[in-house]
Amino acid sequence: MYAGFGTQETSDPGQRRGCIEVVCGSMFSGKTEELLRRVKRARLARQRVLLFKPRIDNRYDDVKVVSHEGIKAEATAVSSSSELASFVDRENAAASAARPHVVGIDESQFFDDGIIAVAERLANEGLRVICAGLDQDFRGQPFGPMPALMSIAEYVTKLHAVCTRCGAAACRSQRLVGTEGQLFVGGAADYEPRCRRCFVPGVVDVEAGTSRGMGAG
Repeated sequence: MYAGFGTQETSDPGQRRGCIEVVCGSMFSGKTEELLRRVKRARLARQRVLLFKPRIDNRYDDVKVVSHEGIKAEATAVSSSSELASFVDRENAAASAARPHVVGIDESQFFDDGIIAVAERLANEGLRVICAGLDQDFRGQPFGPMPALMSIAEYVTKLHAVCTRCGAAACRSQRLVGTEGQLFVGGAADYEPRCRRCFVPGVVDVEAGTSRGMGAG
């Protein structure tokens, strides 16, 4: 049974309809919150869920997936796609009667490209794989494995934040601190959501971050 837009849900845990779902968008668009909402619904349907996060993301908690709004759930932190796959395989082998039905992956953009093949294999084995992550980096460029995950997914949901400059729908993440490099994990003090018109690609807007920091004091 299909419910809602861009998701697959079934009331029968015995039905193995594998698929890949991608939830993407800018910073502060509600990606993690949406992932946790889908995970909660799966658990209410008595499905077994495995939730993962990249070990590099320890902004709010080392072993929990936490949204910017403070919604949280227990998760397993892993360093690579192979570690994630090994964990799922061990769970499958340990108790065939209680095999996982759903695999949730937060901050998927931080994983290596191997996560693409892992998601594909798990879906082919009948698991529902839900990947949440940034589709663009601070330069406005495709982020890590996200474009490939979106291309092989059955369902893609793109969320928008609110532009902090003009209030329009925001689809990009403006970095506010003087740190270069794509893999920089930050929060509200380090990034702000912006629309296409207000976004400055490839520029670290340190002045905006300083101004906002002074105003919040």
